[in-house]
Amino acid sequence: MPKPTTAFRCTECGWSTVKWVGRCAECQQWGTVVEAGVETGIVRGMQAVAPSAGRAARPISAIVESEDAAHRPSGVGEFDRVLGGGIVAGAAILLSGEPGVGKSTLLLEVAARVAAEGRRVLYVSAEESTAQVRLRAGRTGALHDELYLASETDLATILGQVDQVSPELLIVDSVQTVSSALSDGLPGQPSQVREVASTLIRVAKERQLPVLLVGHVTKDGTIAGPRLLEHLVDVVCQFEGDRQTALRFVRALKNRFGPTDEVGCFEMTGDGIAEVPDPSGLFLSRSRNAVSGTCVTVALEGRRALPVEVQALVVGTKAPQPRRVVNGVDPSRVAMIIAVLERRAGLRQLGEHDVYVSTVGGVRLIEPAADLAIAVAIASAMRDRAVPHDLAAVGEISLAGEVRPVAS
Repeated sequence: MPKPTTAFRCTECGWSTVKWVGRCAECQQWGTVVEAGVETGIVRGMQAVAPSAGRAARPISAIVESEDAAHRPSGVGEFDRVLGGGIVAGAAILLSGEPGVGKSTLLLEVAARVAAEGRRVLYVSAEESTAQVRLRAGRTGALHDELYLASETDLATILGQVDQVSPELLIVDSVQTVSSALSDGLPGQPSQVREVASTLIRVAKERQLPVLLVGHVTKDGTIAGPRLLEHLVDVVCQFEGDRQTALRFVRALKNRFGPTDEVGCFEMTGDGIAEVPDPSGLFLSRSRNAVSGTCVTVALEGRRALPVEVQALVVGTKAPQPRRVVNGVDPSRVAMIIAVLERRAGLRQLGEHDVYVSTVGGVRLIEPAADLAIAVAIASAMRDRAVPHDLAAVGEISLAGEVRPVAS
């Protein structure tokens, strides 16, 4: 009989080994390998099981499309845009984002819109009391008789609430703060998150009940918990935005029911969150007078082409190391463009000037297509010559000083 061996398993990806290691050899994560019990080494033969009636394999052309797979609008147009047209029955949707960015406010708005159509919604908050959620709902105008609130952290109690309320939409805020008695560990640990998420998703599939889960993110921006969580759900949405500005973006990182190249645009207001169907004017200055050091480029956010204004300021300095202050664009990219302007465009005086580059509205430009607009803005500020309002610069700048075309 084989000698029993102790197994160790990674809580992130499930990789196993016979001895403990500090770093998982599969996902390269540190401190995720834990003891997983004893394996005897005995391998039992797997016997084939005949499929039950109605579950036998059939030609794909003989399978009738399900009406449950149709998208049903939530009432929040920008959110529906990201989901591919609406929420699918039985879908598990994960919405992640940094703390305080507005995830709960967005989902409360979704819950209110769905409830306003006469569909029952159960909003379970594991982080706030019902009184706190009620206060925010009153401020944002999300009070509806079909919107039910519950403050629970126990998974079994949440399932009991589902049986009692029989909702058409379930929202759980958040999956990392709910715990199950069937799993060891504290709430938020990988084993707990895996058990809670898999149970909620199973209930969603059995009842054809769409479930919206709120997910926390780590310091590096990844979703907290096991990587398995992203594989279990049908849709992964990321809620982005700088808390210093009111603009927010929702983009789909994974979508089994639609495209992943759509972006929803929102604006945080004193009354909650508002949709921005046409964000084209948010990233342009309101000055009608031509000012040196400004140039407009076009940035792609999903399928949307947004005009974004780049502003630059060049100031003489006697310091041995001129300052390069950048906001909204990549600092290394700006340093490269300044070097190209000095070497290839004859602006050698830039080495004796401080250069400040920023974008309007706090939007972040990461596309190489913004190179030309940054260069034009810096050159305009250096020469103190304004760029015409009807000019937009799009193109990538090479180290040789060439302007390269960009993919549309």
